[in-house]
Amino acid sequence: MGTFALYVVATLLMFGALGGLAWAFTGPGVSGRTQKRMAAVAAPAGGRAGNAAARSPGEPGQRRKNVTALLKEIEKQQKVQKQRPSLRKRLARAGLAISPRGFWIASAIAAGVVAFLCFVTGQNIIVVALAAFAAGLGLPRWVVGFLTKRRQKKFTQEFANAIDVIVRSVRSGLPTNDALKIVAKESPDPVGSEFRTLLEGLKVGVSLDQGLKRMYDSMPTAEVSFFAIVMTIQLKSGGNLSEALSNLSAVLRDRKRLQGKIKAMSSEAKASAGIIGSLPPVVGGIVFLTSPDYISLLFTERVGNLLLAACAVWMGIGIAVMRKMINFKH
Repeated sequence: MGTFALYVVATLLMFGALGGLAWAFTGPGVSGRTQKRMAAVAAPAGGRAGNAAARSPGEPGQRRKNVTALLKEIEKQQKVQKQRPSLRKRLARAGLAISPRGFWIASAIAAGVVAFLCFVTGQNIIVVALAAFAAGLGLPRWVVGFLTKRRQKKFTQEFANAIDVIVRSVRSGLPTNDALKIVAKESPDPVGSEFRTLLEGLKVGVSLDQGLKRMYDSMPTAEVSFFAIVMTIQLKSGGNLSEALSNLSAVLRDRKRLQGKIKAMSSEAKASAGIIGSLPPVVGGIVFLTSPDYISLLFTERVGNLLLAACAVWMGIGIAVMRKMINFKH
């Protein structure tokens, strides 16, 4: 009867943990705040474009309509981009030159190796299955996500410098395509590789706006979205390209400065979260080294395995909540 009660308690704890995790990542008001920020970013841009079109000679009404239609089209494209991408696209965004088939083969090999190690060490069949599942599905996807974020961060750090190169080239009298060639040749990867892909598309007949769409699809960051909007509006409505790109470069540098301030202000909270999150496994490791017989029941008995699983779930929930609290969108 006691074992049955422990099973029931462990099941209830697991369901409660899953519910808390879902609430932590899909809490109320996230989508509303995102839409407000998108509207705040898009409205001034549209207003400036509309005012510029109204002041310009020629056909101000038609120009204003073109800019409005263009902004609506870009907004639709961004909504489509928010959908879950395919595995092939995620691998390309991470900079991995492997096919989805190769990814699944590597995942299967990782799962088999971990399952074999757990089986050799005499672990329970449930532990073996959970470890194989985590190594085959969780670990490879985490690696892809980590590489994608690292590549996007590296791209963002060099992107403002690339825009400055385009501004100086255009002001010196070079055509836009030649300025893009200079960036593709001189900028480090992944900025150089993305611009080289853009130029290769232009050589085979792809229009500039279509090439920018593909560039945003490959590198879905806010900076690339701003660049695509500025270039497309200037292409279809005209205006001073060097001045628009210079303003964009200043905006990107301000965003980078703001990111540094946020990182500095949240460093204390992140350090506290790291200490709190590392205490349970560190204390458990010390107890295992000093009194192995005292803690070995958690690994040898079924009830101990259930308690370990429940502790892992609750630790994951706590780490996820702390991560949600110390990460700020800007």
